[in-house]
Amino acid sequence: MIDEFAKQHLHRGLRRYREALLWKLDGLSEYDARRPLTATGTNLLGLVKHVATAEARYFGEVFDRPSPEPLPRWQDHDGSDLWVTEDESREQIIDFYRRTWEHSDATIDELPLDAAGHVPWWSEPYPNTNLFAVMVHVLGESIRHAGHTDILREGLDGRTGSFAEYERPIDEEARAAHCAKIEQAARAVTLRKV
Repeated sequence: MIDEFAKQHLHRGLRRYREALLWKLDGLSEYDARRPLTATGTNLLGLVKHVATAEARYFGEVFDRPSPEPLPRWQDHDGSDLWVTEDESREQIIDFYRRTWEHSDATIDELPLDAAGHVPWWSEPYPNTNLFAVMVHVLGESIRHAGHTDILREGLDGRTGSFAEYERPIDEEARAAHCAKIEQAARAVTLRKV
């Protein structure tokens, strides 16, 4: 009984954060979806591509159920899974992610939580694992990268919220006052220590 509850709970969370990742692309120009937004080149569409590739590998080859389509190279020396080339369209990346969901969901639905898996890129003694551990790991990765997209999107146009239903209209005046209060507190501590 607890296994089925845990499986449903983790799966529901994974589905929710998949949608959150895609929502962060809504309304963005092609340029803003792709451009580097950090010193290391992190960008919104690249994060979606990365999470899709990771999910495809974890719920695919780890359980000897490889993706039915070729996967982008993963974590190469150039980080090619973290950015989108000019030959890759936003629609291609989103469609790839949605097809990955179908394949991952089939793996999750068909296997028990204790189904054995092997993650060759994990260090000893962890490469031999099970569906439960992989679900927790992939959910954690999805949440982590959804958090990255939250911050990147806020930096682009001020939009915030983890999910569409939590987004609030932007009140520039209230935000400025809030930031001023935080800045004042930070400066007060710095001045006190001098």
